[in-house]
Amino acid sequence: MAGIKEVFLNKNKSRSCISAAAILSALVLLSSFWSLGFWTMVIISAGFVGGFFLWLGFKSKTNYDDLKWPFIFTFIGFAIHRIEEKVSGFFERLSEITDVTTPEILSVPVVLMVVTSVGSWLSIPYLLKRGSEFGRYLVWTFLTSMGLTELAHIFVFPFIVREPFSYFPGMASVFVLSPLGWWGIWRLIKAKV
Repeated sequence: MAGIKEVFLNKNKSRSCISAAAILSALVLLSSFWSLGFWTMVIISAGFVGGFFLWLGFKSKTNYDDLKWPFIFTFIGFAIHRIEEKVSGFFERLSEITDVTTPEILSVPVVLMVVTSVGSWLSIPYLLKRGSEFGRYLVWTFLTSMGLTELAHIFVFPFIVREPFSYFPGMASVFVLSPLGWWGIWRLIKAKV
């Protein structure tokens, strides 16, 4: 069995690194299903499953210096987006759509979902500075989640509630957040081997 260093600090897409990435993606999806239901998990899968396959498909040796500013600005945009979601009642509205009760913020499913997703994203600078391939997987999931998944606030939720030209909670910040994610994705693709 591979050691922690082999999995998380390896500079190649080893089997153990790919397995760890697949397991983390599955954990995020399972915890999102457990906390927010099937349809929310499907939307979240765009970032984690999509990011996983983009990471597998692109041979990028991007380092932290290449992604420092896109990562920092996107993370700030993500924090602002989370505040907008909280203030605008996103989770209450999501609950109405999915018919899944909004869980307590400190419930086991929500904590697990936050730790596996946001918690892992916080390790990106550390891992990328060490040339970690697992860090590249994480940055793909982060930027894909911000660049694609968050577009659901604009292109999915308003149509589900049959108000396609109305504000949906969390929508305003996505107009800045998603382009920041695209900037980071562009930097990842540009830094091919």
